[in-house]
Amino acid sequence: MPTLICDCNQTMPLQPQTLGTALDEKLTLHSALCRREAGAFQKAVQSGDDVVVACTQETRLFAELAQQTEGATSVIKFVNIRETGGWSRDAAKASPKIAALLAVAHLPDAEPVATVTYKSAGRVLIIGELDAAERAAGLLSDALDVTLFSLGTGRDGGLQERRYPVLAGKIQRLTGWLGAFELHWQRNNAIDLDLCTRCNACLAVCPEGAIGFDYQIDNALCKSHRACVKACGVAGAIDFGRAPEALSEKFDLVLDLRATPAFTQHALPQGYFCWDGQDSRTLLQLRSLVGEFEKPKFFNYKQKLCAHSRNEKTGCTACIDVCSASAISSERDRQQIVVNPNLCVGCGACTTVCPSGALTFAYPRPGEQGAKIKTLLGTYARTGGKQAALLLHSQEAGTRLLGDLGRMARLDPATHGVPARVLPLALWHTVSVGLELWLSAIAHGASQVWVLMTDEEAPQYREAVREQMDVAQAILSGLGYQGEHFRILEARDARDLAALDAELQAAPAQGVAQTAGFAVQADKRATLELALDHLITQATARPEAIALPSAGSPLGTLVINKDACTLCLSCVSACPASALQDNPERPQLKFIEKNCVQCGLCATTCPENAITLQPRLLLTPQRKEARVLNESQPYQCIRCAKPFGTLKAIESMLGKLAGHAMFQGAAAERLKMCSDCRVIDIYSADNEIKITDIR
Repeated sequence: MPTLICDCNQTMPLQPQTLGTALDEKLTLHSALCRREAGAFQKAVQSGDDVVVACTQETRLFAELAQQTEGATSVIKFVNIRETGGWSRDAAKASPKIAALLAVAHLPDAEPVATVTYKSAGRVLIIGELDAAERAAGLLSDALDVTLFSLGTGRDGGLQERRYPVLAGKIQRLTGWLGAFELHWQRNNAIDLDLCTRCNACLAVCPEGAIGFDYQIDNALCKSHRACVKACGVAGAIDFGRAPEALSEKFDLVLDLRATPAFTQHALPQGYFCWDGQDSRTLLQLRSLVGEFEKPKFFNYKQKLCAHSRNEKTGCTACIDVCSASAISSERDRQQIVVNPNLCVGCGACTTVCPSGALTFAYPRPGEQGAKIKTLLGTYARTGGKQAALLLHSQEAGTRLLGDLGRMARLDPATHGVPARVLPLALWHTVSVGLELWLSAIAHGASQVWVLMTDEEAPQYREAVREQMDVAQAILSGLGYQGEHFRILEARDARDLAALDAELQAAPAQGVAQTAGFAVQADKRATLELALDHLITQATARPEAIALPSAGSPLGTLVINKDACTLCLSCVSACPASALQDNPERPQLKFIEKNCVQCGLCATTCPENAITLQPRLLLTPQRKEARVLNESQPYQCIRCAKPFGTLKAIESMLGKLAGHAMFQGAAAERLKMCSDCRVIDIYSADNEIKITDIR
C-alpha cells in the first residue's frame, strides 16, 4: 500500500527514513503533491493498491484528480499528520506518533454489516401556527409534498389562497422515523377544514370574533349564537353537533415549529426536525431527504447473554437507561430487550454499559477496533515512542477541534498543540468504546486513555463513561499503577481550546512494563478477562480483592444471608451468566465469581431477600473456581429416609403452615414426607376420602 507524505513549505520536521522503516516501505517526502508533483499521486492511484495520503486539506482536490486519472482504481485513505502532531511545539519528537497514525491507515476497512433502509417519498408534515407553517411550506413545497397541522392563526393568520392541505385539532401522539412517521390526532372543532371554502362569511358574522384566519372556532370565546352556521350556507362546513373524531395519517418527514417538540430524547428520530425559523440548514436537510437511504445496523444482540430479565423479574436495565434515542425497550415477558434499528443512531452507549456482552458494537466490530488500538500503540512503541496517551474523539466535532488546536499552535507561540505522546483515534461516537477496550489499551502499552467529549454527547453518556472510568481506575489503582489513567476532556468550540491544550499536557501515568500480545475478542467478557490477566501479571501490588464502585461495575461477588437463605435455588435459575450453580448431590449454592455480571437478577428473584451484590475484583485463584456460598443438611423423609429438601426449607414451611387448618395432625406429618410417600400415605389412610368413593 503506497504512502504519500506531503509537507507544503516544509512546515513539519518529518523524518521520512524513520517513517519508512516503521511502515516497511521507501518513502519520498513531497512538498507540492497536489500541484507540480501531482504525477506521483496519479502514478500511485493507477497501481490498484490502496493509497494513503498524509494530507487532509486537499481531500477534495485529490479525489477529483483521481477521477480524472485514466486507469485509477485505488482506494484513497487520508490521514492528518499536520494538525495532530506536526504543528505542535514538540513536533520534532512526533515521528513515532506519525508512524502510528499512518500504520492504522494501512489496516483494512471494517467488514460490511447489515444495513437499515429508509424510504422517503417527500411527504412532509409541518406543525405550528398557520402563518409560520405556511412560510416554511413556501420554502419547501417545490421539492416536497407539504401538509400543515395548524396550531392557531399566529400573528399574521393564514393565506386566503388554499395552497396546502391543512389539518387541525388536538395532537395525541407522533411516532416513527424517516419514511414512517404516524400522526394521531382528534378532530374536535365545529369547522371541517376539508369542506371550508375560506369565503370568510363566518368571520364576518361572528359577534365575538371567535373565528380566526385558521378557520377554527375558539370555544372559549364562542357564545353559541350560531350565526356562522347560517352564513356558511351551502358549504355546510360548520356543524356544532359533530362528534370528535380520532384520525391518523402517515408522513415521511416532520418539521416541528413548536417550542416544545414531540420528541424529548437527546437523539431525535431520523427525518424529524425542529426549526426556529432562522437556520436555513434545517430546510436544506429536509429538501435532501427524498429517496432511499441506508445506514449500518450498528449493534448485534445475543438474547441468551442478556441479563435484563428472567422469570418476569427485571435485572439489568443499563442499556435502556442510557439510550439517548429511546430506541431500546423492555420485553420482560420474553426475557429480552428490543432495539429498534430505525431509531438507533449508532452511539454505542448501550454496548459500553452492557455488563454481559449481549449487546456489541458492530461497525466496526470489537476485534476491528481492537486491532486499530493495538496497531497504533504497537507502532508508536516500536519506533521509540514512550508513555502514549490514547485520545479517543468523534470523527466529526472531535476531529474539527483537534484541527483547530493544531492550527492555533502553528500561529500562537503560547499554544502547545497536540503533544507528541498523545495518539488521537477517531470513533463514530466517543461512547462506543468502554471498559474492556480501555483496559486492553493500557495492557497494550498506553499510559492513559482520554475521551474528548463535545456538545454532541447526551448528558447520560458523560455519566455512563464517568462511571466506567471510575471502575477502570479503581482496578489500576488497586493493582498499584500510579497516576490518573482515565479522564474525560471537555471542549465545545474555539473558546475551550486553551483549556484543552493545557489538559493534553498532563503528566503520564504508570503503564505496564511489558505490553500484552493478545487480540481483542468478539466476546466482551473474554476481552476483559484477557486484559485483567495481563494487568494483574504486571501489577506492583496484589491485594486479595479490590473494592469497586457500585455504579457501572460488571465485576463482583454476592453476599448471602445464611440465616435467611433456605436454599430454594430460585437464584440459580435466574442467573443469566451461570455464575450461580447448584449441586445435584447435596443442598449447596455454588458461585463462580468470574462469571458474575452484577445484574441483580438473583437478588430480585430471591424470595427471602437474602442476596446482596458486592462489586469487587477478586485477585485470588478462587475467582475462577466454583465455591460454596451456602449449604444445608438435607431433610430426610420420615417414612423412607430419602432426602427431598433442605432442613431449613422444610422447617420454614412447617413454621408457616403450623396454624393452618388444612395442615393439622396427619396432614402436617405428610409435609415431612417425600412426594412418593405422601401419595402412598394419603391412599393408604383409612380415614381419608378417596376419589373412587365419591358417587
